[in-house]
Amino acid sequence: MEEPQAEETQTEHIPLPDSERHPMADSQVSMARAFGGRSVLREILETILLTAIIFLVLNTTTGRFQVRGSSMKPTLHDGQYLVVSKLTYWVHPPERGDIIVFHPPGNLGDDYIKRIIGLPGERVEIRSGMVWVDGVLLEESYIANPGSYSGEWSLGEGEYFVLGDNRRNSSDSHSWGVLLRENIVGKAWLSYWPPEEWGLVAHHTFPQPADQGD
Repeated sequence: MEEPQAEETQTEHIPLPDSERHPMADSQVSMARAFGGRSVLREILETILLTAIIFLVLNTTTGRFQVRGSSMKPTLHDGQYLVVSKLTYWVHPPERGDIIVFHPPGNLGDDYIKRIIGLPGERVEIRSGMVWVDGVLLEESYIANPGSYSGEWSLGEGEYFVLGDNRRNSSDSHSWGVLLRENIVGKAWLSYWPPEEWGLVAHHTFPQPADQGD
């Protein structure tokens, strides 16, 4: 006599009518679609955050500057736009021959651009436009219009002597004195406007004896 076999129980899922569905179910699905995975909103937020970080880094390590006037001719010209590196002087101190942007004494809200001639601890002497540092004459091939003034300056710790390349038309250390290290913004790095002036800013490297003041 055969034993009766149990019938398999099958169930069929019958969706609930809209009126009987729990409202939280639709909300959870919508939130998952909006924020789950690589959603459009998430990508937009990441792009904004990345842009903010890049802007903060660039603004901290560099600056933009427009040359005003003719005090740095023929090296730089009126209206020329430059990128200034603030990071350079975090790594090493300013050097003779560097073209720098700084806040001039007595007018810290303004920006000037000149070339470093004297370093801390040195003695600068100008005789009829010729510059001597610790008794050594500087060979300045970038000068097209030498000055005619004379004077002597002794630099203390953290003090620099700066001059414009256009010596006859420049408000610089020969007229208002030494420049403090804390007033230096950064080193001129890149010229980006006008297009024909695009390229790295030309600084000057002096011979080793002059740098050492031998």
